[in-house]
Amino acid sequence: EPYRMMTSRSEYRLVLRQDNADERMTPIGRKIGLIGDERWARFQQKQEWKRIERDRAAKAVLPPSEALNELLVSHETSSVSTGVRLVDLLKRPQLNYKILTPLDQNRPDYPPSVFENVEIEIKYEGYIKRQKADIAEMRRLEGKLLPKGLDYTEIIGLRSEAQEKLNRVQPANIGQASRISGVSPADVSVLLIWLAKEQN
Repeated sequence: EPYRMMTSRSEYRLVLRQDNADERMTPIGRKIGLIGDERWARFQQKQEWKRIERDRAAKAVLPPSEALNELLVSHETSSVSTGVRLVDLLKRPQLNYKILTPLDQNRPDYPPSVFENVEIEIKYEGYIKRQKADIAEMRRLEGKLLPKGLDYTEIIGLRSEAQEKLNRVQPANIGQASRISGVSPADVSVLLIWLAKEQN
């Protein structure tokens, strides 16, 4: 929707990245007949490459060496005394696939977009998981009904802009309320707390 077209206005910007737009939109395009067989095959190939690379990064171990420790120290991150998995090196904010190229000799010849996507998912894995859990919880709650004719100015904690727009629109449920321009995730949380108190 227009209000959340820019990722900076989106509640879930970690999962709405430019590098994973094809992953989010291509299956939808395929379902409604906009994606042909050739493009679909390319998409599936990329997803398979990503899966293989995530698996390789989790299993590949770089042995301790002078070259590895020189590289780590030169990028202001701690050296190692034992073998270290590629995935653990990529989790370090100072490192990336490009920096590790000289020591990652078994890296497959995939398109750069595959490594970009895998690297982002590795670095932000915890945050992405948490955001996906938030999305699942919101989907569970968005069907909760809001009373008709509710005066939102009486709900303490809602911002003035949210009160004004909620009063004007009078959304039927939490899902509709969350999609109103000017209603923030914090406002939605206030509504959910208010609903819980009212139902008790």
